[in-house]
Amino acid sequence: MNPAAVRYVQSQRETASPERLMVLLFQAALKNIRSGAAHLTSARFTEGARALLRAADIVVELRATLDRPKAPQLCDQLGEVYHFVCGRLNAAALSRDVRAAREAERVFAPVAEAFEAAVASLQQQGAGR
Repeated sequence: MNPAAVRYVQSQRETASPERLMVLLFQAALKNIRSGAAHLTSARFTEGARALLRAADIVVELRATLDRPKAPQLCDQLGEVYHFVCGRLNAAALSRDVRAAREAERVFAPVAEAFEAAVASLQQQGAGR
């Protein structure tokens, strides 16, 4: 990445709302899952494991942000999804199993997309006021 792009990304992170930061985390996790799976498919196992473990770290952080007192049932359900995704990502990284990485992606992507859509909807509602 060129220096201007690095500064732009850094600026985006530093000025983003908490909701936008969460969207960026979801996007980074998905990017790493997809990258890791692609690396495993290409027999670049070290790079694949590294990307998958980065994704797992992000999912662990997302799980830590769940606010159980506000929405206990939703948090329980998301917690189970995040637990499953981390398990599949770790399995994929350790055993070089592309199928496990793709399973994690299939489960995680709809959650990420739903969160991104919810944030976009909230932003539109806020702009309309």
